[in-house]
Amino acid sequence: MTAMSRADAVAALTKPGAPFEIVETEVRGVTVRAFAGAPASLRGVLESSRAHGTRDFLVYQDDRYTFADHLSIVAGLARWLTTEHGIGKGDRVAIGMRNYPEWIFTFWATQVLGAVAVPLNAWWTGAELRYALDDSGARFAVLDGERSSRLAGALAELSLPSIVVRPDGEPGAGDPGAGAIPWADVYAGLDRSADLPAAVEIDPDDDATILYTSGTTGRSKGAIGTQRNHVTNYLNTAFSAAVERMLAASATATVATGAVTPGSAPVPAVVAPLPCSLQTYPFFHIGGLTAVYISTGFGTKMVLQYKWDLEEALELIQRERVTSLAAVPTILRRVLESPLLDRYDLSTLGNVGSGGAPVPPDLIHRVDDLFASKVTPANGYGLTETTSAVTSNRGRDYLDRPTSVGRTFPVVDVRVVDPATGADQPTGATGELWFRGPNVVRGYWNQPEATAAAFTDGWFHSGDLGHVDDESFVYVVDRLKDVVIRGGENVYCGEVEAALFEHPAVADVAVVGVAHRELGEQVAAVVQLADGAVVSAAELQAHVATRLAHFKVPELIVFRDEPLPRTATGKVLKRELRDDLTRS
Repeated sequence: MTAMSRADAVAALTKPGAPFEIVETEVRGVTVRAFAGAPASLRGVLESSRAHGTRDFLVYQDDRYTFADHLSIVAGLARWLTTEHGIGKGDRVAIGMRNYPEWIFTFWATQVLGAVAVPLNAWWTGAELRYALDDSGARFAVLDGERSSRLAGALAELSLPSIVVRPDGEPGAGDPGAGAIPWADVYAGLDRSADLPAAVEIDPDDDATILYTSGTTGRSKGAIGTQRNHVTNYLNTAFSAAVERMLAASATATVATGAVTPGSAPVPAVVAPLPCSLQTYPFFHIGGLTAVYISTGFGTKMVLQYKWDLEEALELIQRERVTSLAAVPTILRRVLESPLLDRYDLSTLGNVGSGGAPVPPDLIHRVDDLFASKVTPANGYGLTETTSAVTSNRGRDYLDRPTSVGRTFPVVDVRVVDPATGADQPTGATGELWFRGPNVVRGYWNQPEATAAAFTDGWFHSGDLGHVDDESFVYVVDRLKDVVIRGGENVYCGEVEAALFEHPAVADVAVVGVAHRELGEQVAAVVQLADGAVVSAAELQAHVATRLAHFKVPELIVFRDEPLPRTATGKVLKRELRDDLTRS
């Protein structure tokens, strides 16, 4: 008999009594599927980290914290916040800093108290940071030196108490302003011997976070993530790992015995942790925040950097024996194409993933070729409003379908909707992707109109165009507003970008629509060439013409020496590029 299929593994893991048993439940008046054994809140995930004891958890430069260290610091900080500043259930606590260990301490302290963490985009200006503080109604802030300096005046105006972390540890850090409490003073006074404060009553549908959208299509909105949303995201990741383990066990049994009965492979009671990950996503992004609680619960050592540095990252992978690397496509491509690779031992890497922006199909094959099929490649798709990934594509499936973002998790539903009529589209047809499940946020903070426009009966309108094939694989072809309508023909920018990325001279590219007198819009590509590469616009147009229909070939190609403008989460700021092209 053949090895267990993925469908067999999913069925075995989600059946009654299994580790990922699925039941129906009602969330805000909508019936959804959910994991039966889910903890009520993220506090349960934190408490499970006791089992990891004195193993390394956080590594940042010369600082090293075990899981036990982390738990004691969180316990002390939570007690300090509530006794000294009255922070409790429902209070908003803003966190604005680089990926320092103190970010993680603060996040978990808020969750212990039932408070709401408000991550601030570390790339924001002072005015943008002030907007989030005002909008969220934050009662307390924990900031690093640079963010504290940018907000010094605003903190005084708002009478907002704050902690300043590493005030001298970065360029741009200045006077944090009167009233900011140095982290060193707080840390020195923490009661590290005390346990976590007594558990408050936290409902699965209580608020846990307010995460601000990246702002690529307008002013940032605060997506309200509940405890259920984040716990579901945590279990989705655990489920995906469990499926891969079961399939691997089945394949091994097949090789050893020549046959295996579907459903007979052992169901793991717990998911084996990924031993060590190098963190590249900022924690204020849902991808980075996901890594925080995944690592905490799974027992994964997290290696942090002050900022992305390729050579330092390679050295850290070798020194800390990193087994998992996930990054936006831009960073992953820089790793894979670096001339420094041969200087370092990367043999411990077992998982390489990408997300946060469309992943060019050639990138996944580079992973497979470079690591001689010894690394499991992975991709996923999700948004802030879906609390990270709603789909997953891994291993052989990903190599066979590199343009797909994978199948939805078993608690997630997907619809493909005609943007004009609202009608469901048939299999294979393109429309707007809508998602529903216990991972979908409850709406936008203080924005009822935006909430009503983006959510319908529990369905979130993603704003992304895509389709689902007859094997339930989801494909994302573009942002709804990024489609170029050229002479009545729809041109999906992602498809053109993928073709251009296949040219060896192209290091980065973004395709946008530019107004045209006759065609309505013409296809334009902004290209950054690889170091030392020389190529003409005509050559790139000919390259695309061999792969796509003629109306998809960019009429306008603009070369750019500097990197393309991107958000902190890796998305190209296409509106900025479009405005630049219009003015030129």
